[in-house]
Amino acid sequence: MDRLADEKRNFLYPSHRYYGVFKPEYLVFNANLQEFSQRVSLICALESGAKLTPLDAFQQINGLWEELTHCKNTLGIGDDNQAYPEI
Repeated sequence: MDRLADEKRNFLYPSHRYYGVFKPEYLVFNANLQEFSQRVSLICALESGAKLTPLDAFQQINGLWEELTHCKNTLGIGDDNQAYPEI
């Protein structure tokens, strides 16, 4: 991939370093959460710019939320009712 394409991808889909307690499932969930956030932001911008109807925006965001919830449940995040294990 060329430099311009890398810059474009980084601009459109920024990702941030994970600083939490390291567990593979937390890292995967963090990546999915960042993608969710980016996609919701784009949908909101499209709705604000009248490119999507409010109902379409809601349905898309609701679908993304269901995917994120499924990911959380599949990874077993939050099953122990504790945000992070004690160190």
